[in-house]
Amino acid sequence: MAMTILITGATGTVSREVLNSLQGIDDLRVLVRDRDRAPAGVEVAVGDLHHPETLEPAFKGVDKVWLLTAMGADATHASSNAVWAARQAGVRHVVRMSAIGAGHDAPTRNGRLHALSDLELAASGLGWTVVRPAYFMQNILGSVNGGTFYGAPGEGRVGMIDVRDIADFAATVLRDPAPHHGQTYTLTGPESLRLRDVTGTLAEVSGGPLDYRPVSPDDAYPVLLDAGMKEWDAAVTTEYLKAYDAGWGDFTTPTFTAVTGRPGRTFAEFARDYADRIGG
Repeated sequence: MAMTILITGATGTVSREVLNSLQGIDDLRVLVRDRDRAPAGVEVAVGDLHHPETLEPAFKGVDKVWLLTAMGADATHASSNAVWAARQAGVRHVVRMSAIGAGHDAPTRNGRLHALSDLELAASGLGWTVVRPAYFMQNILGSVNGGTFYGAPGEGRVGMIDVRDIADFAATVLRDPAPHHGQTYTLTGPESLRLRDVTGTLAEVSGGPLDYRPVSPDDAYPVLLDAGMKEWDAAVTTEYLKAYDAGWGDFTTPTFTAVTGRPGRTFAEFARDYADRIGG
């Protein structure tokens, strides 16, 4: 019997990499709001997690779900609708992307909301795994401009992770979820780094000398708005930057290697692989 895996958030950075990591699995279906933006080469279901009446066809015949909801004040609504649709469809296992440090005491609204959705999934009767990844290395793409590396978070050390490793981890769990039922995994990269200390690495791959300029969380907020980020997202990103600046993300876990059997990508590997996207 075919075992379909449904990938939500399929137009976003992380879920696109999850699709890459699942290459070779025939029965992949993506949920998108806009068919024109769907990745090529997979079955497409059109629907919206914020509109539960659109979800039945997307979840029909699905065995496993990668559940990723966009950041926002109504993320718990989207996650709840997905979990309900999964129950109705007889899904066996949901792998949910939460956020690092999610909890009722998290220093960000995003982390507190994710804690609610993680609890709801755990109480749903479904097979479940929660993945809480650290700050993405890919967040720094676009931070180098004209010989300056603008670093936010400014001075805190962070156990940042390559998004491709989040995807490889998710794919490992999705291929064989049974050993991971009921687990909440906090994923970091192999090292906790200050952005100031990776300036040299970025300079090597971008081909010119770089100055490091820390960006304070309060200074980051208007920059994020100017870049077109929604007000809620910009405000919550600023909450994260304040926490990271104060050392909240300064730790690593052995979880990635314990589950996948290989070391996580280092920042130097990330920088080499993305050299053409570091500048500008």
